[in-house]
Amino acid sequence: MRDKYGFGQDPYCYPNSDVLVNKLNIDDEDTLATAEIEFSTLRYKSYRSFTRDLREFTLQHLQSLHWHLFQDVYDWAGKVRTIDIAKGGTRFCTASRIKAEATRLFDQIPMLEHVESHECIVRNVASLYCEINLLHPFREGNGRAQRFFFEEMLFVLGYDVLWPEISQQEWIEANVAGVNLDLRPFVEIFSQAIRLKA
Repeated sequence: MRDKYGFGQDPYCYPNSDVLVNKLNIDDEDTLATAEIEFSTLRYKSYRSFTRDLREFTLQHLQSLHWHLFQDVYDWAGKVRTIDIAKGGTRFCTASRIKAEATRLFDQIPMLEHVESHECIVRNVASLYCEINLLHPFREGNGRAQRFFFEEMLFVLGYDVLWPEISQQEWIEANVAGVNLDLRPFVEIFSQAIRLKA
């Protein structure tokens, strides 16, 4: 059976189904999507950050945020995926390379502290966001966990994040453009989203 990321039966899904195995025993994709949004939204609102140092923004921290958001829904919340995945024409990082690539990417984060201009922060963050998106370390929930991670990271850097109101299709197109080395859509999004804290 073809799953939405590749070919063959996805071990994260119920047999002969595209529905992810979940703690709620929901076997309908739309019902699961609704429940996932409701639970993760409640968890997002309940989060209290104690992170103050950019060196703490690691793959392990991203995993902890993913677990926080999806702990009610998936047994594998916060765990790095074990299969290779793709979406449309985009193939994400090979599962066996996720931790090595993550180290290279997350080691760049502390250097953001030395970036002075708003324009440079926007460009650096857009580039890093695109790279971490290609890492796609989880089977599902990557986008929400990653936006959560960047909100917290930018707060530590002295910025507030207010995501612009764009359609899901516009967000997908920005991600696809980034894969094709065109950061302009992401730069535009982050230019609108990132504001110095009052």
